[in-house]
Amino acid sequence: MKPSRFPAKKYSLGTSLLEVLVSIVIVALGLLGLAGLQAKMQVADMDAYQRTQAILLLEDMASRALANKTNQSSYVPSPAFSNTTITTLGTGDSQVADCTTLSSPTRQQLDACEWSNSLKGAAETLGTSKVGALIEARGCLQRTGDVLAGQRKQMVITVVWQGATPTVAPPAAVTCGLNAYNASCPSGDDRCRRAVTTTITTYNPLTL
Repeated sequence: MKPSRFPAKKYSLGTSLLEVLVSIVIVALGLLGLAGLQAKMQVADMDAYQRTQAILLLEDMASRALANKTNQSSYVPSPAFSNTTITTLGTGDSQVADCTTLSSPTRQQLDACEWSNSLKGAAETLGTSKVGALIEARGCLQRTGDVLAGQRKQMVITVVWQGATPTVAPPAAVTCGLNAYNASCPSGDDRCRRAVTTTITTYNPLTL
């Protein structure tokens, strides 16, 4: 029998088990990385949402105080206009859940009650739980004293809440909610406290 002038053809017998295993490992690593990225994106989205809500709450109180200039000092009760005097509302305060039950409240008392409930998430409920705001939200009102010959006064409004992950602690001047979130923060310190703040100014030399 004469040998063929053409070499025998080599046929592929399919993908080897090793190649399949390598492919599975590569796909699995890619999926794990994608899952980690998705988790980080969800945390970032949650932080962004909470910051947006905090800014809305901040603007709400600023609008209330600016609309009630003649009694603005009553939002932070104190015999003297001192920058060490702070009114804290929201989580842990003693405000009633239903502001309509207040007996003949002043404008500022009603504002404080309603803002407290907004900080606690009263705008949206799930069963009996208030879920319409930030995590462990607190709002602080702080008067800063004379600015111009006893005629112009300022009030600092701050909203703080519990962040999902440790980042950077707010500046030392922001004392609202200081160390209130340490126990629930993974790092055990103040780096889970988030804060937004604004300063409003009013002219009212007679009552302030």
